[in-house]
Amino acid sequence: MRKLSILLMACLYASLISAQTNGTLAVSVLTSPFGGEYAPKNVVAIWIEDNSGKFVKTVLAYANTRKTHLNTWEASTTAAGSAFNTTDATSGATESNHGTRTGQWIGNDFSGKAMADGTYKVRMELTDENRTGNIASFDFTKGPTSQTLTPADVPSFSSISLIWSPSTTAIEPETTTSNTYVVYPNPGTGQFTVLGENIKSIEVTDLAGKLVYKGTTPVIDLTAQPKGIYMFTIKSEMESVVQKIIKE
Repeated sequence: MRKLSILLMACLYASLISAQTNGTLAVSVLTSPFGGEYAPKNVVAIWIEDNSGKFVKTVLAYANTRKTHLNTWEASTTAAGSAFNTTDATSGATESNHGTRTGQWIGNDFSGKAMADGTYKVRMELTDENRTGNIASFDFTKGPTSQTLTPADVPSFSSISLIWSPSTTAIEPETTTSNTYVVYPNPGTGQFTVLGENIKSIEVTDLAGKLVYKGTTPVIDLTAQPKGIYMFTIKSEMESVVQKIIKE
């Protein structure tokens, strides 16, 4: 009986440490100059590492030909065997100015493998000259509990928001399989249009669950809202459809 109890406890422990909660981490940050000769032009990368410092996945990278000056990001991705990896990440060329940068992580590594629950790090790096610039790191917990973090401002990075939303929270499921309603454009920069018939109500919430719109008008203006991910819940007499929309 004692051996059986020990075995059951071991199995339970193993299942706990290998849990893989589905969800989305939304990252938002306002960038500012490092003080280099090319300012306000800048290159920036945001990526995820596990608690041991191993590269997991790039969230955002605006760098292109000048990416070699993001030395910490280069070293992390190279050590993982995938230098400058931007698989499914928000990416683009060198930014000509500063602003709010947003991206998301859905809990997978760059190969698509689901990552175990636990403590992870959001790493950020920015430079505006041909050398290493400012680097920041913030811990968060991936798991069944939602988490909203607003770390203190650090050089080059301010108004930081890290929101982990597991799939069991009220804003999920991320999308439904119904094609009754479509929201476009997606991604978009301000105005979004809901296509479909017999709309009874439309609700728009951010990833923190805050309601930013409620009504029946199919054209919805989110120009005044910050960049990020929004959930459109479209209801009719027959069904409720949820669409995930990205505002750039």
